[in-house]
Amino acid sequence: MGVGRSGAGDTREARAGTNSRVVGRARRILLALLVAVAVVAPLSAFARPQIPAPAPAAPARVTAATLEDTYAANRANAAEAARMAADHGERQRAAADRAMAAPSRRFLSFDGRGAGQAVEVLGDLAHADRVAVLVPGSDTTLDTYDRFRATATALRDRLDETLDETETETETETETETGAGAASRTRTAVIAWLGYETPRTVSTTVLTTGRAESAAPRLRAFIRELRGLVGRDARVSLLCHSYGSVVCARAADTPDRADHPADQAGERVDDLVLVGSPGTGADSAAALHTSARVWAARGTGDWIADVPHTRADLFGITVGFGTDPVSPAFGARVFAAGDGGHSDYFRPGSVSLDNLARIVLGDTSEVTRA
Repeated sequence: MGVGRSGAGDTREARAGTNSRVVGRARRILLALLVAVAVVAPLSAFARPQIPAPAPAAPARVTAATLEDTYAANRANAAEAARMAADHGERQRAAADRAMAAPSRRFLSFDGRGAGQAVEVLGDLAHADRVAVLVPGSDTTLDTYDRFRATATALRDRLDETLDETETETETETETETGAGAASRTRTAVIAWLGYETPRTVSTTVLTTGRAESAAPRLRAFIRELRGLVGRDARVSLLCHSYGSVVCARAADTPDRADHPADQAGERVDDLVLVGSPGTGADSAAALHTSARVWAARGTGDWIADVPHTRADLFGITVGFGTDPVSPAFGARVFAAGDGGHSDYFRPGSVSLDNLARIVLGDTSEVTRA
C-alpha cells in the first residue's frame, strides 16, 4: 500500500513537472515572439519614410451652422496633402488624399501626416435622429481608408433600406386605420471615426491597451462635441470592431466622473456594440461603468475566437484583454453575426449588418440573438 501511494505521488509530481515545463516553454516562446516583434516592427516603421502633409485645418467650433465650412476646410487640406504627397513621390497616398478632397466628401477632421487620421460623415448630420459612430481596429490608415469607409457606406445603405421597409409597412397600416399618411421619416448619419493611430496587427501594441488609452480621451471629446451638435435626444451608437472595441471600452469607462452627471450626459451613448472583439480589458460589461446597452457579436468564421481571452503581466506591461465579450461571464447582449469572418460584420446582406442597423435605429426587439 505504501509503495502504491508513493508511486501515485511520483506520477502526480512527474505530471506536474511536465505541465510546468510546458507552461514555461509556452511563456518563453510568447516572450521571444514579443521581443522579436518589438524589435522588428519599430525598425520597419523607422525605415519607412514619413509622408509630408500640411498641419490639419483649424476651422471654427463645429455647429450646425458651420458644418459646411468645416467640410470645405478639410477638403482643401486633403487637396494640399495630395499635392505634397505627389511631389514626394507617394503616389498611393496622393491618390487617397485626392479622393478625400472630392466635393462630395464631408470630413469633420482630416490629418494627412504620418499614417493619417480622418473623421468622415455620411448623411445629414445636422438633422440626424440616429447617429452611428464606427471605430476601426488595427491596420487602418489613410492608405487603407477606403476599406473602412466601405463598412460605413454599407451600414448607411442598410439603414436606408430598413427605413424604407418600415415606412412602407407603417404607411399601409396608417392609411388603413386613419386614412392619413405616415409620420416623418427617421433621419440617419454614419460617422467613420479614424481619430487615432491604430496599431499594426503584427506588433506589440496590438496586444496591449496603450493605443486605446491614448485614443479614449479623443473619442470621449468627439462624442461630447457630437452631442452638442445633434442634441441629447438623438440616439448615438458606438460600433467598435476588433481593437476598436478596446478603444470604445476605455472611452466608455469613466468611473472617476460618477459625481459629474452633466459630463456623463454630454458623452452619453445609447448603445455600445463590440464586434470581432479580442476583449475590452474589462472583466464584464458592468465593469465598463456605462449607461449604454452593451452588445457583442462574433461570426462563426472569425479567427479572433482562437485568440486567448486572458491577461498576463510581462515586465510590468499587461498583455491581452481578458474576458471574451460574447461569453456569458461578460454579460453583454449577444446577437447573431452569421458565419462571417473577421472582416465580414458589415458585409451587405449579412445577418450581422441587419442586426447592426436594427440596433442603430433603436429596433432592439427585432435584433436576432445568438
